[in-house]
Amino acid sequence: MAEFFLPKNSKIQSGTSHSAPEGAKRIKKFKIYRYDPDSGKNPRYDSYAIDLDDCGPMVLDALIKIKSEQDPTLTFRRSCREGICGSCAMNMGGRNGLACTTAMADIPGEIRITPLPHMDVIKDLVPDFTHFYAQYASIKPWLQTVSTTPSGKERLQSPEQREQLDGLYECILCACCSTSCPSYWWNNDKFLGPAILLQAYRWLADSRDEATGERLDALEDPFRLYRCHTIMNCANVCPKGLNPAKAIAEIKKMEAERLV
Repeated sequence: MAEFFLPKNSKIQSGTSHSAPEGAKRIKKFKIYRYDPDSGKNPRYDSYAIDLDDCGPMVLDALIKIKSEQDPTLTFRRSCREGICGSCAMNMGGRNGLACTTAMADIPGEIRITPLPHMDVIKDLVPDFTHFYAQYASIKPWLQTVSTTPSGKERLQSPEQREQLDGLYECILCACCSTSCPSYWWNNDKFLGPAILLQAYRWLADSRDEATGERLDALEDPFRLYRCHTIMNCANVCPKGLNPAKAIAEIKKMEAERLV
């Protein structure tokens, strides 16, 4: 399994070139990262050209067309095609995003597509999320209570309390933000990163949760929380328009206030 970018002891080479169909008038070119660990070969870039007049507008449309018509060995994740599942997160034209919501017209010239930066690569554009999901599990992302649930009732919130979750619950765990964060690149073995910390604050901000002290204790660490330097790459690339840096700042504020 290689780490992107660049794989250790590896050099990305030029690979195969695939032409657009004869007679195509509007052509878009792609340079796509290819890596197959089973082959024993170094990673490479393969080039593709598609006919824009016979393709949907999004980068994912182009990838599906390439896989269906030019190269069935191309491997990538996709599911909802609506910006909801986060499966098709990748780096396109030097910027992380979702292939299903990124328009080809928004990326001038040839589009270079690579896996999310600084994650192990399973194959081609498919990153390994094992560590990322383990970090997510570590924050215990579920409602924790000690009081007895009202008989036959839900744990209620006022509209104002529910409003505190806006900008947090919408996270789809696509990892675009975390893999855009230099602190996460260099310290992802210890630093939880923007996505996981935003999720952590989602539960700290929930009026129904009764484990605030335990959650803050778990985050009070020089690396788990405090490696964030507010570079703001996370907010810049989030496909849902969220602001993980703000959530991290709120956690730091909560940590500071309980010491007063």
